[in-house]
This record gives sequence, structure tokens and C-alpha cells, in this order.
Amino acid sequence: MKRIDDYRILLGCMRISGMDPKERERLIGTALDEGIRFFDHADIYGGGVSEEVFAHTIGEMGVKREEIILQSKCGIREGRFDFSRDHILAAVDKILARLNTDYLDVLLLHRPDALVEPEEVADAFDRLHSRGKVLRFGVSNHNHYQIELLKKYVKQDLLYNQLQFSIMHTGMIDAGLNVNMKVENSVDHDGGILDYSRINGMTIQAWSPFQYGFFEGVFLNNERFPELNWTLDHLADKYGVTNSAVAIAWILRHPARMQAVIGTTNPDRVADIARAEDFALTREEWYEIYRAAGNRLP
Repeated sequence: MKRIDDYRILLGCMRISGMDPKERERLIGTALDEGIRFFDHADIYGGGVSEEVFAHTIGEMGVKREEIILQSKCGIREGRFDFSRDHILAAVDKILARLNTDYLDVLLLHRPDALVEPEEVADAFDRLHSRGKVLRFGVSNHNHYQIELLKKYVKQDLLYNQLQFSIMHTGMIDAGLNVNMKVENSVDHDGGILDYSRINGMTIQAWSPFQYGFFEGVFLNNERFPELNWTLDHLADKYGVTNSAVAIAWILRHPARMQAVIGTTNPDRVADIARAEDFALTREEWYEIYRAAGNRLP
């Protein structure tokens, strides 16, 4: 297997709970055949069922634990967030049971908790790490101050941050390009998280890489975005891939070496998307796509 950070595409398992078992096996099998061995879960996905059926499926397929990378998230509860020590510890034990594994390769705190007590997070992480239940840690949708607060107490490195990012959700890019400008794209909604991540060696995991807005829809083949889709289709023809592969290649082209979390349940799309690692967009093509998405350079 490659080193964990060399895996650039993760299969998100949020929607697998309701799949037909045979189709779920084909989905996971296709991912493995395409070299995608990093699987992203969360304890809330399918109310925990997504983790259970994943474990059952790979068991039926005879996949060995050491052949895959398992990541899960905890901290979201009904009507609230909870980063208390007791909840983190209990949540991880339940995750491990559902995934039928002794350890997680990665545990992420799932969105910020306004009532976080970082000393409790540190205690939970120490226990999980010392007992071999979690090997690596990270966060989701945190800004750099929230990460620094955790780092003041947590001994383990925080290595990952899941953030929404796509061609049509580029706030992290926009603010950096429009510094000192009085335009909408100069507003920094993310606290400089992109540059912070690069400086501190944190890997950004881009979720919803085909979405625009907050789950408003997919921009691919969407008549609302004709210029963008023409550009993606043109480059897809050039490289002999699909537009979905180009959209992921755009994310992977950034020197921050982001990872892309794809949530499709269509095995054929997984195979198409995997081609994103077979080519690299030029600087000119990257900016061409960025402009086609409606962005103006200062």
C-alpha cells in the first residue's frame, strides 16, 4: 500500500446504507480495483448503518483490514455538537464495533463544538491513541483559531481538516486572490485556512467536490453553468476522460496536495473519477476553469 497521504481520492460512505448489497459490493470492489483504499465514514451516516453494512460487505469480499484505510468522524448529536471526553470515547467504541475493527486509521472531530473544552479532547485523544484505537487525528470544518485552541492541549498532531471545496465553492481561493480589494470575493470566510494548512502540514479533504452552494445541486451538466461545463467538456475531450475526472483533477492540481472525498454510489462514476490521477492540468487550464466558474481575477 501507498503511504496514507499519497491517497488523493477517498470514497465517502454517507449514502451506502440504503444500497442493494450486490451494488454496494460492486461499488467498493470498483474503488479497490481503481486503487481507492481510503474510506470515509461518520457515526451519523445512516444512523450508524453505513459503517455496519460497509464492514459486512468487505467481510463478505474477503478484504483484509490492513489493505484499507478507515476514517470516521464523531461529535454531531441530535440538536447539538459534543466534543466531551466521555462522548468521544463512547462514540469511537461504537464506531469500532460497527466497522468490526480494532482501530481507526483516522478520527476527525465532526464540525466545531461551541462548548468545546480542549482539555477534555486532549484526554480523549490520549486514551484512544495510547490504547491503539486511533492512529491519527484531525478535524472537520474548523478555522485556524479553533485548530490552534485544540493544539494548545492536544499532544497528537492534527493532520486533516475536511472542508467544503469545489470549482463552485472556492472561498479559500477567492480571498487569497483578492487581498486588499473592495469586492465580494475579498471576504475571508475561512480565516486563511488554506495557507494555514500548508504552513502547518495539514491535509485538506475536500468534501462535496461536485456541489455548488450547500447541497443545492451538482454543477456538472447543469444548464445554469454553460461556460463552466463547456470548459470542462473541452478539457475532458483533450485528456480522454469525463468531466467529473477534470473537476477532481482541478482540486488535485492545487499544490496544497488536497484529498478529494467523493460520495457517489455509482461504480462506473468511481472508475471515471479515478482517472483524475492520470493527468495534471496546466496552470493555464486551472485558471481557465476558475474563470469559467464565474470568478474574475483582480
